[in-house]
Amino acid sequence: MKKILSVFITAVLVLCLSACTATDKKTKYNAYYFDYFDTATTITGYTETKEEFDAVCEEIKAQLNKYHRLFDIYTRYDGVNNLVTVNDVKGGKHQTVKVDKKIIDMLIFAKDIYEKTDGRVNIAMGSVLRIWHNYRTWGLDDPEKAELPPMNRLREAAKHTDINDVIIDEENSTVYLADAEMSLDVGAIAKGYAVERVAEFLENKGVTSFILNVGGNIRTIGLNGENEPFKAGIENPDTSNEEVPFIEFLRLSDMSLVTSGNYQRFYTVNGINYHHLIDPDTLMPGTNYLSVSVVTKDSGLADALSTALFLMSEEEGRALLEKIEGAEAMWVYPDGRQVYSQGFENYTFEYQG
Repeated sequence: MKKILSVFITAVLVLCLSACTATDKKTKYNAYYFDYFDTATTITGYTETKEEFDAVCEEIKAQLNKYHRLFDIYTRYDGVNNLVTVNDVKGGKHQTVKVDKKIIDMLIFAKDIYEKTDGRVNIAMGSVLRIWHNYRTWGLDDPEKAELPPMNRLREAAKHTDINDVIIDEENSTVYLADAEMSLDVGAIAKGYAVERVAEFLENKGVTSFILNVGGNIRTIGLNGENEPFKAGIENPDTSNEEVPFIEFLRLSDMSLVTSGNYQRFYTVNGINYHHLIDPDTLMPGTNYLSVSVVTKDSGLADALSTALFLMSEEEGRALLEKIEGAEAMWVYPDGRQVYSQGFENYTFEYQG
């Protein structure tokens, strides 16, 4: 609940930065939901009528619900073969599972991301991430007994994270995990990937002047009601500084903004916070930065890159960005320094609120 409320408040604050003055023909409307990807969703749009806005929201909800159910790794749904089904083990092995093409396309995207990020974003790390998830859950439920996962367990689990064991048959729309102890975890890409597919769906229908915010994965569609880029804020990762809730402001049109940070999903052991962004080399949470924000067209790519850059040195991150056209980033170091890629400041402005 603390996580959900944090994201909800952030979403409200960010979207309140968008222009609030109605034009002669279009009015600004907002809608809020808590039904998808275990986080808050905020939709803002400029339409001629509330009925038009509500109709678009219904389509967005229907699309998000499909992706939420398909990409879920914890919950089963009647009549749906989702990632829980893919991760199932029967008779000591995984089964070949026929899945929706949306899952196939996402897994192909994930394999490409694995190559692009030199393995920093690996959906086959479910065996490791599940251990961290369990210890984090137990630590939040009973903080006095919170402890770190044993490194020997993490190392044993890491033996079962070879993405080449994710066997995709695109023609027959099937998935098979060749390692019986492997499981998939798409947390680093699922929200962003789903948001991008929904944005494409809306764009193909001619929808414009909308902004989607799914748990901080922001995707703008067109311009706002004043025919100007939407305005968005990057949350201050130093959550103790209540006087400065945002550290940067951006203008975005048909672009995505995603931030990965150490300040929301974490638990505390012996006075030290341990967050959810796990380095595949050390099997521990990354420690280089407080947060990394990425701006690029594709929300799925932005989601993946923000995680990858968080787990890389700045030098490695800059080298990666040079290979990806139209992607920019901002790194926030533990001492509060903000460092930008070459083109990131092209999106920033000084907000006078």
